[in-house]
Amino acid sequence: MDVNVLLFDGFETLDAFGPVEILGKIDEFHLRYFSQDGGTVSNAQGVSIITEPAANADPGGILLIPGGQGTRALVNDPAFLLLLKNMADRACFCLSICTASALLGKCGVLDGKKATSNKNAMKWVRSASEAVSWVEKARWVVDGKYYTSSGVSAGMDMALGFICDYFGRGKAEEIANRIEYIWNDDPWNDPFAR
Repeated sequence: MDVNVLLFDGFETLDAFGPVEILGKIDEFHLRYFSQDGGTVSNAQGVSIITEPAANADPGGILLIPGGQGTRALVNDPAFLLLLKNMADRACFCLSICTASALLGKCGVLDGKKATSNKNAMKWVRSASEAVSWVEKARWVVDGKYYTSSGVSAGMDMALGFICDYFGRGKAEEIANRIEYIWNDDPWNDPFAR
């Protein structure tokens, strides 16, 4: 199954590549990198990555979207929001990290659903959509096929939580041990919430 990583200029490194490191340990997953029009995308830390056009993505795959400063412009970009809505609607699962949940909220796919985001950006995230039931205190939240996580490193905890849900706890623990990562396995244990 394809994991479609949707990138944009200004995405946060760990938002994308923390979960990518984890999901890449599953043999059944094939990681692919997309952006709206394809080509080179540069993130907030100056890392450049070559992407395919989003039109080439497997519509039934897993969608992974990071947050970062680039979300601030995209939340007001109708073409990107339509693309994201179409990809999220068709994906079998949608995993968002940090402020990416604001984009999902703005395009309408989280209407009536529970979701979380980066605590330091929560006021801005809430302004993107009042139709979402925003959860202030959670490391990550699952509502149907939508997994949303708090800020940056929480995406790794969420990715392991996703692996636990669909491949079993043993597989999630095995991956955490392989990457020498201390997994916060309780989505409600959020030490960064006020």
